[in-house]
Amino acid sequence: MATTRTDPFKNFRFRIEIQGIQVAAFANATLPDESIEAIDYREGTDPFTRKLSGQSKVGTLSLKRGISQSMDLYDWFKQVSQVGAGSPGGRKNVSVILVDDSGADAARWDISGAFPTKYQPGDLDAKGNDVLIETVELAVETIKRSQ
Repeated sequence: MATTRTDPFKNFRFRIEIQGIQVAAFANATLPDESIEAIDYREGTDPFTRKLSGQSKVGTLSLKRGISQSMDLYDWFKQVSQVGAGSPGGRKNVSVILVDDSGADAARWDISGAFPTKYQPGDLDAKGNDVLIETVELAVETIKRSQ
């Protein structure tokens, strides 16, 4: 009996969907990590401690792309910095979709309650000819792999 070979997906084919923002292709996306705090607990006269699960934490989503005429990401950052993440449109849902070799969606991470916490326009260098890369970091409430 022949078995079907399943190779892992490649990390260079992906797209980003940000609620209400039309954005060009991103060159890099660093997905947030998830962790659960481990708490030491000792009851009464027990001679040893037990581990209990504590609070869950989600890291930040970092997105990088070449600077273009679009100011959507910068405008979002400025809105949050001036009015706050609680303002209408301050928090957005974001999806990171990994695409397989055939162009079909292979994996999807749905992120809710994201808002920008850092914007970096990149480094200018008169001796170089690289694309100018802007970076935006997003605080994340929750992340769920839905596919």
